[in-house]
Amino acid sequence: MFKKFIVSTLLFNLVLAACVPATTAGPVTLTVMTHDSFDVSEEVVAAFEAENDIKVTFLKSGDTGSVLNKAILSREAPLADVFFGVDNTFLSRALAADIFEPYNAPALAGIPTEFRLDPQNRALPVDYGDVCINYDRAWFAENNLPVPASLQDLINPEYKGLLVVENPATSSPGLAFLLATIAEFGDPGYLDFWAALRANDVQVVDGWETAYYTNFSGSAGKGPQPMVVSYASSPAAEVYFAEEPSTEAPTASIIAPGTCFRQVEFVGILAGTPNRAAAEKFVDFMLSVPFQEDMPLRTFVFPVNPQAALPPVFVEYARVAISPASLPSEDIAGNREAWIEAWTQTVLR
Repeated sequence: MFKKFIVSTLLFNLVLAACVPATTAGPVTLTVMTHDSFDVSEEVVAAFEAENDIKVTFLKSGDTGSVLNKAILSREAPLADVFFGVDNTFLSRALAADIFEPYNAPALAGIPTEFRLDPQNRALPVDYGDVCINYDRAWFAENNLPVPASLQDLINPEYKGLLVVENPATSSPGLAFLLATIAEFGDPGYLDFWAALRANDVQVVDGWETAYYTNFSGSAGKGPQPMVVSYASSPAAEVYFAEEPSTEAPTASIIAPGTCFRQVEFVGILAGTPNRAAAEKFVDFMLSVPFQEDMPLRTFVFPVNPQAALPPVFVEYARVAISPASLPSEDIAGNREAWIEAWTQTVLR
């Protein structure tokens, strides 16, 4: 009798278990480490999350250099699954530190080779923009002063105290502009240029936000300098965010040959991630048309996917440098720290 009771109880429990729905593990949580300037529309991310059953968390960790340092220092115990935001000025350092796993994303086949700087596909290109000198159009018109036509013009006495730049040791656009001067004047010729620029009262600040919103006269801050190192897409941002509708940008970019440096930003899957499949999906998402078309009006960069359409304000007001300065990646890798230190000794000490 007792055995029959045990058997009956077991059968009842099995039937009951079969009737209870199985619990699901829920969406995979994917952490994306990026710089503070990163931005993407919530609805674009939500669509990705719903389609792939993935919950994305963005870990903003400072400027590009700071984020890269954190990614390298946490190499053995990664803080995230994906890292977006390393650019071509820091790319060699990221690759040398071996923080990324290779991923040959299908969308790479349609991306121009000029942006694909890592043959092993550890870092995949996402966007690009030209770091150039921007100027306050009204200021130059009111002062009847011609806009500099070259980097060499900047050391002329009529431009004394009119330019603010970012420190290349702490700022990505600052480093890009330094590289532009090295490409233009050579090494050590660039130091002579910077010594002359210092004598011409160039202003140096730590980051882009201070330079653009505090020092630059063409921005909302209405600062004392009518020229600033920024991006060739900045005039489009001025129009887009203007309080009053405008058909003319208050600022413009100097895009003459050799005056700009092209930045390319990359995404990579961090080595050791336990969420490799989800990380691949996110990389695919960043290269897809929906994400690529969202970027221009979020971070004011150009998409690398040629299938992505540009918004009208970009077409009208954003510019691409005629012939941007460039340096071999191996030269940047081998000399970047020495160049920055020599610049620091010349300009700040």
